[in-house]
Amino acid sequence: MDAKDLRRAFTSFFVERGHTNVPSASLIPNDPTLLFTVAGMVPFKPFFLGEEVPPYSRATSVQKCVRAGGKHNDLEEIGRTKRHLTFFEMLGNFSFGDYFKAEAIPWAWQLVTEGLGFDPERLWVTVHLEDDEAADIWRDAVGVPPERIQRLDKDNFWQAGDTGPCGPCSEIFLDKGPAYGHEGGPAHGSEERYLEFWNLVFMQYDQQPDGSRLVLPRPSIDTGAGLERVLVLLQDVDSVWDVDEFVALREVAQSLTGVTYGRDEQRDVSLRILVDHARATTFLVSDGVFPSNEGRGYVLRRILRRAVRHAYLLGVERPVMAGLVDAVVDVMGSSYPDLDRSHDFVRGVIGREEERFRQTLRTGSLLLDDVVADLRPGAALAGDVAFQLHDTYGFPLEVTQEITAERGIDVDTAGFEVAMAEQRRRAKAARKGVEAARHFEAYQELVEQFGPTEYLAREHTKTDSRVLAVVGGPEARLEVFLDRSPFYAEAGGQIGDSGTIATPTGRARVLDTTYALPGLVRHEVEVTDGELLAGQEARAVVDVERRDAIRRNHTGTHLLHWALRGVLGDHVRQQGSLVAPERLRFDFSHYEPVSAAQLAEIEDLVAGQVMANHPVRAYETTKAHADEVGALAFFGDKYGDVVRVVEAGPSVELCGGTHVRATGDIGAVKVVAEASIGSNIRRLEAITGFDTIARLRDLDRRWRAAADKLNVGVDEVLEGIDRRLGELRAAQAEVKALRSQLVAGRVDGLLAEATDGALVARIDGLPRDDYRQLALDLRNRPGIRAVVLGGAADGGAVALVAAVLKGGELNAGELISDAARQVKGGGGRGDELAVAGGKEVAGLDGALDLVREQLGLPPAGTA
Repeated sequence: MDAKDLRRAFTSFFVERGHTNVPSASLIPNDPTLLFTVAGMVPFKPFFLGEEVPPYSRATSVQKCVRAGGKHNDLEEIGRTKRHLTFFEMLGNFSFGDYFKAEAIPWAWQLVTEGLGFDPERLWVTVHLEDDEAADIWRDAVGVPPERIQRLDKDNFWQAGDTGPCGPCSEIFLDKGPAYGHEGGPAHGSEERYLEFWNLVFMQYDQQPDGSRLVLPRPSIDTGAGLERVLVLLQDVDSVWDVDEFVALREVAQSLTGVTYGRDEQRDVSLRILVDHARATTFLVSDGVFPSNEGRGYVLRRILRRAVRHAYLLGVERPVMAGLVDAVVDVMGSSYPDLDRSHDFVRGVIGREEERFRQTLRTGSLLLDDVVADLRPGAALAGDVAFQLHDTYGFPLEVTQEITAERGIDVDTAGFEVAMAEQRRRAKAARKGVEAARHFEAYQELVEQFGPTEYLAREHTKTDSRVLAVVGGPEARLEVFLDRSPFYAEAGGQIGDSGTIATPTGRARVLDTTYALPGLVRHEVEVTDGELLAGQEARAVVDVERRDAIRRNHTGTHLLHWALRGVLGDHVRQQGSLVAPERLRFDFSHYEPVSAAQLAEIEDLVAGQVMANHPVRAYETTKAHADEVGALAFFGDKYGDVVRVVEAGPSVELCGGTHVRATGDIGAVKVVAEASIGSNIRRLEAITGFDTIARLRDLDRRWRAAADKLNVGVDEVLEGIDRRLGELRAAQAEVKALRSQLVAGRVDGLLAEATDGALVARIDGLPRDDYRQLALDLRNRPGIRAVVLGGAADGGAVALVAAVLKGGELNAGELISDAARQVKGGGGRGDELAVAGGKEVAGLDGALDLVREQLGLPPAGTA
């Protein structure tokens, strides 16, 4: 059985038993506590915690997972062990308060023995010390001999945190035989011999803060089986690196590097790392993670650079990652169609990152080699050197540690952290998290008591409601909760509505609308009259003018996205957005600036759709049907089985926001800014409707004002500017000529002050450039070998100039270096001509006397 067969067999087994086959969620979780999706249960976490109502009671999935960064970090083990992977797939079945142990345990046994064909006589199970129920089911209902049922303590108990759902678990092991170690079962035998491949978690308790546990009224099931680990057993191979998909990828890695697998362990490690990291980076970029210097992007960059370094260690001079991306798509694309759709873009992102890092790797390695050459094994590389590698050459600390560890040298990580301290501060985000947690319990109670808010925002702008609760909020604001609301809650980049809420005893201005919890709408208000009390009837009214402006910008965003993809390519994907009343902002994946010509083409495409006045249609359908009609779904968004599709002319997107009735309602769309906001991410800002008209009106006003000042007609402004610039240039030339004449008139008088061919003089009030010209004119007179001029120039600063004969024994820069310091300035490094400045005018006379002393001249004012 190969990997494709196993995915199909597992999910089909549970679909036949009433489970919904849920497609893999993104590797970017909707969970702020996690960098990546690290287990099959992560997408279902809100259901287990009671934060959301699941749309199905049973589910099965094959979930993409990554463990790298944070506490879930297997990166250092990759390639060196038989089982650790960065990217892996988790097979799972889940029950949300439906079936429990009596069904989960026999089904697992049936699938393992009948569906997958494992020999029952080689299977062992473990249960928790106190879980007699599970032990009885394994023994009596399934028929596992008691001697192959072992009890463990902490290893067979699962909990998500210090409080919340938890419970015992039961694991299934396969005995690989005496060749892999001593007997004794999972509890006492060899870890290599007894391989765990499926964990069944029984969530039956609610852990309390005081350490006690309450029995959950509706216990749940969460199981996880690592696909690659199961394949090791099914295909009877020694490690995950020998299962079918890895073998196919390994062959490509050998071809790209010219290195044969199996001849040298260290080179084998590098090949395995290349294969593993190629899978991880391909899937991460496909899911919307891009190389950067923070968060998920930093972990991706670290994985990529680690792979490139191991290609470098194998002696490969040419890029290899793009070819490995091709291999991953070829091997796994049929199981994950998104890989095929994003293939070219993923290849480009990873290929460009490899090319950039190869140069920095060469340079940084040379620097590190020089430093490490002076260190003996057991010594430590200084933290500031590690930071320099990180900051200047792009070396993650982990790469430096890996390189030094190969030579028996540690890294002063404490010193590194000191150097990095400023970049690692995240106080603001932490404060926000604490504030959100403070009201979490009250929000949960509202949902439990009243259910989710009846959400009318897409159909109505006013409604009669009832106040359910009034909660104290930040900065003297209050949070008002209604049973039904016409206010749009911030989501999908669209900001929340504003408006008013009025009751018999008071009135409040709604400043913002957000979700306190999924489905629970929170109105942040400022009371303007009286007070609002829970239980009162209320009239909720949205600011319609503001809402209409938001509608225009939101539909305008969809058309801009469509046009961006049309002009720049299908690799363009939404990375973030802001839909506000006064503007729209759209962040998208692209690797270079958008040219003026491309922006004009984008604006023209949008204008054509606006003038066509297509009706805008929003409807709900299944996610599968939405995919069939080509609706775009985006990074970071979470979709259920039923989704909302918005069609605006050629644009078809999944969207929960508010939109105009027809594209003509948008009005003129004008792009006002386009810039980079990060590695491979661009930001576009635009305006629509009345804001575009206001901008054009303001530009027209400025244009007419410019025409008036130039005393020309509106259509002649550019010509008028050209004439004025010509007049200005002529006047400047005339002034320059007059100044030259003035300077020339001073030459004879100054020459009379020269002594022994040297002249040191103070002249105030000249433009700075005139000092230079005057010094050159004086030096070029017969009999003059050195000229030093100083003065308080226009603007009040000190100017110093020295000019000496070419080939003489004097150096212009040395003549005025001390003088420049005397006036608190600097500069002046030329041999024949040196110019310096300063800011201490009071020190100028003394500075010139220093020059006189060097030339053997008497101080000023002496005979």
